[in-house]
Amino acid sequence: MNPIEIIRRKRDGETLTADELATMARGAADGSVADYQLSAWLMAVFLRGLDPRETADLTRSMLHSGAVFQWQPGLPCVDKHSTGGVGDKVSLPLAPMLACCGVRVPMISGRGLGATGGTLDKLEAIPGFRTNLSTAEMQAVCDRVGCVISGATADLVPADKKLYALRDVTATVASIPLITASIMSKKLAEGLDALVLDVKWGSGAFMQRLDDARALARSMVDVGRLMGLKTVALLTDMNQPLGRMCGHANEIRETYDMLLGRGPADLVEVTLALGAELLVSVGKAADLVTARAQLQATIDDGRAWQKLTEMIRAQGGDPDAEPQLAPEVIVTAAQAGYVQAMNTEQLGRAIAALGGGRIRVTDTIDFSVGLDMLVRLGDRVVKDQPFVRMFANERGRDEALELIRAAIQIGSEPFNPPALIVERIA
Repeated sequence: MNPIEIIRRKRDGETLTADELATMARGAADGSVADYQLSAWLMAVFLRGLDPRETADLTRSMLHSGAVFQWQPGLPCVDKHSTGGVGDKVSLPLAPMLACCGVRVPMISGRGLGATGGTLDKLEAIPGFRTNLSTAEMQAVCDRVGCVISGATADLVPADKKLYALRDVTATVASIPLITASIMSKKLAEGLDALVLDVKWGSGAFMQRLDDARALARSMVDVGRLMGLKTVALLTDMNQPLGRMCGHANEIRETYDMLLGRGPADLVEVTLALGAELLVSVGKAADLVTARAQLQATIDDGRAWQKLTEMIRAQGGDPDAEPQLAPEVIVTAAQAGYVQAMNTEQLGRAIAALGGGRIRVTDTIDFSVGLDMLVRLGDRVVKDQPFVRMFANERGRDEALELIRAAIQIGSEPFNPPALIVERIA
């Protein structure tokens, strides 16, 4: 089909056929459609949108632009996707917990950019840990251990790699249909039986407005349904970091703490809620209460910690080598009162300023830097009380201090923080 005609039809607001969408996805993967034509088409989609059927057809075409995991019959295959935030380390404890409950967990994860941390970067704070497994290696580790977390390989969804890169340079990232197709095509390539989505909203989320997060969640759940994948979404709060630790080495330490029974309440709650949805979806538990109890039991009896160490060793890492942290700097409250707001994105940018994040994809990461949040929204503080412990080397320390102080607002009136889990969409 003629790409110019496809661009014109979408520009004019017409509905595209499955074959037309396949032409663009295939052209992105094999280079048969020029970058300037793909860019024009992306802008037309950004401006005109795609309906649920079009979004599902695009997702399907992107999915089949490359390899798809094939699993032997037996254990169901599940995964979780988060839209990202600061301190969001849920994948790290959740994968081994689920693997202890009789499911396979092949997690394809990404890297951080800007204020948002990346799961692969956190794992690379573990000495020796490999995040560049081949498709065959990922399947072998998952079959042997029950879970694996690695980056996308070149043969998985190549159409998305091209389209994602073009979206980044054409200001078309914030398109719900394009976000949906990008996320869901990669997850469907894992050969899943069920998927749970953690769609975050708030000052540290990609979707800062609750209505936008809800629209994205509904779009992804709709595509999952249309493609026969059991999909549930939870809308969760990102108006403050999840857990206490933000960074890389310190988030690995907090993951270890959680699986040893010392995790912060909010991190435990979100992890259990997401995992319970998956166990119910594939029939491993009759209801959410039973599923949560099964997951908690993997922490209580030490199985989840043992499973995590097994996965780390299978991917070349050393779980006995404690990730090292930069020297501490204590940040104190400038006044007494109540913590009324956190600009969580700004806290993420403080970590990036210290070297713990990327402004450009090619930037290197300092795993030792980060933040330990000593206060939460609604907490009462006194003047000069420590409210953030910053792990910092020389790089960017003064800039990070300014960002942290500006990010945390203290007022005189008591404040009730928003709910941690806002809504369930299925």
